[in-house]
Amino acid sequence: MDIQLGDVGHIIQLAIAPVFLLTGVGTNLMVLTNRLARIIDRARLLEDRFPKFDELEKTRFDVELDTLYRRAHLINRAITLSTSSALLVCIVIAALFLGGAFKLKLATFIAALFVLAMMTLIVSFIYLLGEVFIATRTLSFRYVGLVGRNENLRNTPTKLKN
Repeated sequence: MDIQLGDVGHIIQLAIAPVFLLTGVGTNLMVLTNRLARIIDRARLLEDRFPKFDELEKTRFDVELDTLYRRAHLINRAITLSTSSALLVCIVIAALFLGGAFKLKLATFIAALFVLAMMTLIVSFIYLLGEVFIATRTLSFRYVGLVGRNENLRNTPTKLKN
């Protein structure tokens, strides 16, 4: 086997485009893990203060904990799928390099891996979107709940600040 320097340069050029995709997936993973960390922090805060609440507050915050659990579950799935996408892109890069270096016919394999990587990334974004919908619906729900209460309750400071 005789690989010329020009061949190596061309192989590296082929592998560069998926590297940029890998950077985007890495950024997506950072966003997802930050969202998960915020959800976990809020849940821990509620759990720590839960025994101090009266029964009405316990019911309200139990509902919030359930919502946080659903959000964390969706984000966890999104993280799993984004990580799978990143791993598939890494395999695509390695296959591009090996196929070019050893003159292997891996085009179908590489194409299939790339499509699979894109599908896992798409589903990851769908889970992220679902989590965002739940988060914004919860915010809207809180606002609607405040509108119907009397003036004294609206002006009373909440016992739990985030």
